Amino acid sequence: METIKFESLNLTTETLKGIEDMGFEETSPIQAQSIPAILQGRDIIGQAQTGTGKTASFGIPLLEKIDTQSKTIQAIVLCPTRELAIQVAEEISALGKFHKGLNVLPVYGGQPIERQIKALRQGVQIIIGTPGRLMDHMSRKTLTLDNIRYAVLDEADEMLDMGFRDDIETILAATPRQRQTIFFSATMPVAITRMAEKYLTDPKIVKISHKVLTVPGIDQIFFEAHKGKRMEALSRIIDYYNPKLSIVFSNTKRGVDHIVRHLQVRGYLADGLHGDMNQNQRDRVMAAFRSGNTEILVATDVAARGIDVDDIEAVINFDIPNDVEYYVHRIGRTGRAGRQGKAFTFVSGKEMYKIRDIQKFTKSKISQQRIPSIVDVEQARSEKFMGLIKETIAAGGLDKYLGIVERFIEKEEDSSSLEMSAALLKMLMGPGFEGESHEEPLSDTMTGSERGMVRLSLNIGQENDIAIKDIVGAIAGETGIPGRLIGKVDVGRNNSFVDVPGEYASNVIEVMDGNQIRGKRIKIRKAGLDENIPSVRRKPGFHKSRKSRPKKPRQR
Repeated sequence: METIKFESLNLTTETLKGIEDMGFEETSPIQAQSIPAILQGRDIIGQAQTGTGKTASFGIPLLEKIDTQSKTIQAIVLCPTRELAIQVAEEISALGKFHKGLNVLPVYGGQPIERQIKALRQGVQIIIGTPGRLMDHMSRKTLTLDNIRYAVLDEADEMLDMGFRDDIETILAATPRQRQTIFFSATMPVAITRMAEKYLTDPKIVKISHKVLTVPGIDQIFFEAHKGKRMEALSRIIDYYNPKLSIVFSNTKRGVDHIVRHLQVRGYLADGLHGDMNQNQRDRVMAAFRSGNTEILVATDVAARGIDVDDIEAVINFDIPNDVEYYVHRIGRTGRAGRQGKAFTFVSGKEMYKIRDIQKFTKSKISQQRIPSIVDVEQARSEKFMGLIKETIAAGGLDKYLGIVERFIEKEEDSSSLEMSAALLKMLMGPGFEGESHEEPLSDTMTGSERGMVRLSLNIGQENDIAIKDIVGAIAGETGIPGRLIGKVDVGRNNSFVDVPGEYASNVIEVMDGNQIRGKRIKIRKAGLDENIPSVRRKPGFHKSRKSRPKKPRQR
C-alpha cells in the first residue's frame, strides 16, 4: 500500500493543520498518486472505490489553489446524490477550517433554493453540487461559472448511470476551457472514457486496484453513540464483554491521549501508542501489552502497524476510520489463531454511510446493537462470577470450607446456608447487581445525569486546586466503588458535580461527607434538579495542568 507523509507534499501550514485536525497521518494510495499530480496542474482520471480517501485526493489540492481573498466561484465538484454532496462539502470544509475566508457551499435539491441563493450572494469559492440543482441555479442566473479554474466529477460513473450526462456536459461547457479537470470513478465504462477525451487534456491515469477485503471469524457490531457519550459507552463495553486484551483505535494522536487519560482515571490498565513516541517508549508500551500488564492499548492506525499479538479478543473503533482498508487492517488484529474475535465501532450522524460502505466492500454484516446499560454490565459480571463458582465446585477440594460453613450455621441459628451464600456474594460483588436487565439510554435529559445515576454536589473546585482525577480517586479509594463505574465529573471554580450509580449514592454521601480531598474538608449531597452546571466544565480526563499525569492505575 503506497503511502507518503502529508508533510512531504509541501502543503501550506493551514492545510497541514486541517489534515492533522481531521486525524489523517499519512496519505492513502489514491491520495499519494493524485495530490502531487493535481498540485502540478495535471488533469486526472482517478479510478478508486468509495472509502479509499478520494475526497481528500482532490479536496487538499483545491484548498492549496483557491484564492480565499476572492469571493468568486473558482471550483465546482459534481456529485450524483445530495448525501454525497453534503459529505464532500463537510470534509473539504473540515480540511480547510484554518484557511481564513474560505467558503464551501453544497447545493442540492430538497433544500430551499432561496437559502442557497443567499449564501451565493455572500461569496463562495467552492461549490459542491448535484447536476440538477446546479443547472437550476445556472438557469436562474444565480450562479455563473465564468471564473471556474477547477472542475471535479466525483463518482462520475454513477452520475452517468443516473442520466446526468447532458447536464454534466452543459455544466462543463459553461466553464472556461483553461480549467483543470478531474474525474473520479469506481469503474471506467466507455462513456467515461469518451467524456474524458472530450474534456480533459493529457490526463494522468491513477488506478487503485480494489483488493479483496475479507474479515472472517470476527463478530462485527456497531453502536450509535455521539462523540460526547463515547467514553462512557467505551467503559460499559469493556466491562460487559471483559476482553482479556483489547485495542482501541482513535483517528488522532490527540484522541489517543484523551482516551488513555479517561481510562486510567477510571482504573483501567490502559496505555497509548502514537506517532509522537520514540522507539524506546513504543517498546515499553508493547512489552506491557504483550505481558498483560496493560490490558487496553489505545493507538492510531500508523502507530499500530506491526502489532502481532494473538490474544487480542476485541478491537474497538472509537473513531470510524476514513478508509475501508484501514477498518479491515484494524479489526484483523483480533480473531487470530482460529479464535472468534469481536470488533466494535462507534458511529453517529452521517458516519452511518461509512458503515454502509464498509459492509459493501467487505461483503460482511455489521450488526447494530444498543450500548449495554449499567444493569447489563452488572448482570454480565454476575453470570461470569457464577460460572467461576460452578468451576470451583466441579474442581472439588471444598471439605475444609464446608466445615467452616457448617460451624457457622450451627452457631448462628437465625441464618441459613442460603443467606450466608448471598452475604458472601454481596461482599465479593458489591451491592450493584439488581438481577434484572432493562434498556437504559446513556443520558437522562431531565437531570443531565445518566439514567441509573445520581448526581452529587461537592463544595470544592478549581480554586482548591481540584482536578477530576482527585474526585474520582478519592471516591473510589474511600468507598471501594470501581473508578470505571463513576460517571461524568464537572469541575467548576468553587463547586463540582459527580455522577455515581444510584445504588451507591447513599454510601458515597455517608462516607465522603466531612472527609477531605487534597486537604480540603468537603460537604457532599444530592444535587437539586434546578442546579446549574459549574461555571467551568471539564470533560473527564482533562486535568487542570496539561503536564500532570494520572497516577498509575490500581490493579483490578
